[in-house]
Amino acid sequence: MKPVKIAVIGASGYTGLELLRLLLTHPHAELVCVTSRQNAGRSIGDLFPRFHGAVAADLTFIDPDPEAIAATGAEVAFLALPHGVAAGYASSLLDKGLRIIDLSADFRLDDPLVYKEFYDAEHPAPELLKEAVYGLPEVHRADIPDARLIAAPGCYPTSISLPLIPLLREKLIAPDSIITCSMSGVSGAGRKADLSLIFCECNESARAYSVPKHRHLSEIEQELSKAAGETIIISFTPHLIPVHNGICTTTSAKLTGTPEQIQQALEKAYADEYFVRLLGKGGCADTKNVTGTNFIDIGWNYDDRTGRVLLLSAEDNLGKGAASQAIQNFNIICGFSETDGLQNF
Repeated sequence: MKPVKIAVIGASGYTGLELLRLLLTHPHAELVCVTSRQNAGRSIGDLFPRFHGAVAADLTFIDPDPEAIAATGAEVAFLALPHGVAAGYASSLLDKGLRIIDLSADFRLDDPLVYKEFYDAEHPAPELLKEAVYGLPEVHRADIPDARLIAAPGCYPTSISLPLIPLLREKLIAPDSIITCSMSGVSGAGRKADLSLIFCECNESARAYSVPKHRHLSEIEQELSKAAGETIIISFTPHLIPVHNGICTTTSAKLTGTPEQIQQALEKAYADEYFVRLLGKGGCADTKNVTGTNFIDIGWNYDDRTGRVLLLSAEDNLGKGAASQAIQNFNIICGFSETDGLQNF
């Protein structure tokens, strides 16, 4: 099978680094283009010595110019860029015939007004929003194969939405009672110089941030509302914890069905999903079991004192929350097995 030629735009951040790690060993991917303004002229192996010996280790970073990217022959481009920046490259590269998997927030929302509310800017390419497919394969798989533009979900939305969607679909919880709390590793803040993110500020400490309106609330509420068939507004508090990667999420909601129906709903939705591992009642998801993988582990319990169901999930924010989920979408649009290049434990 002929490999697909790949470009990674913004390949020097944490998400870009994880994309490179996965693509360099993917059986059906040929990396032909990597971009970084800051590191243009350096090779992958020079910037990231861990990749010495890889087939594409000598590939040189170039400036992210759409003409130059297209000239490499790339067929699929992964955009590992900040929101607001990715949209311009998506528009240009789509015009040149490339398919796009965007890991920024630029195409995750259906409504440009919601984008403006949460990202404090006009949407840079509103004409593409109707075309973009929200790349949560376990929910939107049927829409992904023919898409030109995939919006890879955020890390928090993946960890929160996947456990909740089956229960909302089956009307097992009160939609207005959802409260969720997530803890994320420091890599979720990106690879940048920031005093609040240096080792001595983060180590041996934990803190909430972006309270009360984290930007990911916009896509979380959008996807939950679709599942429920009504407008959903939730309470969400993210926390920073002193680990490199991983997200642990605890969500609770008032149960309107029965405890037995919780497991039934989760199994109905995910029993055949390779990357969703159901831990059952009493199972507490642990980040150490999912880091470096594309798995999300989901457990649950029922508190009969409060009448609330507890949903417990863990994923890698750089994996199922970003790069490996993007690869899962790549496998789908190219007709490969979804597990290709992702069967790492």
